[in-house]
Amino acid sequence: MKQCSPFRIALSEASSSPTEQLEYFALLNLGLVESLVSGVLSATEAVQRFYHADNCLYVRKHLRSKEANAIMSHGVQLPDLFEFLPAEETQREFYHELEAIRSLCLKLLEKERAVSVKPRATRSHLNRKGA
Repeated sequence: MKQCSPFRIALSEASSSPTEQLEYFALLNLGLVESLVSGVLSATEAVQRFYHADNCLYVRKHLRSKEANAIMSHGVQLPDLFEFLPAEETQREFYHELEAIRSLCLKLLEKERAVSVKPRATRSHLNRKGA
């Protein structure tokens, strides 16, 4: 029987503008957080599939966002929580780390939305002024 290799997301394969990539990155991470909270994905699987070294390096070199870099740092350490902490504390820290990722994603989306709305608002204002 042929064994399936786990689905692995490589950010370097997403071709779009840096702004779109950051938005895609944030939305993708929100989905990962939801999958981790619901138990569909384990912390180890999340690292194997997304929070792996290739994506960490890509985020650092190409996305150049402190929020995106912090998200990857939180994601990478998730499996370590289960190795070093007592069970009760592990759950608490695990949810704390997921909340930190979620919060950073929302901050990233708000930041990107503000950047993309500003030019439209300026154009809209100029159109009314010229009319």
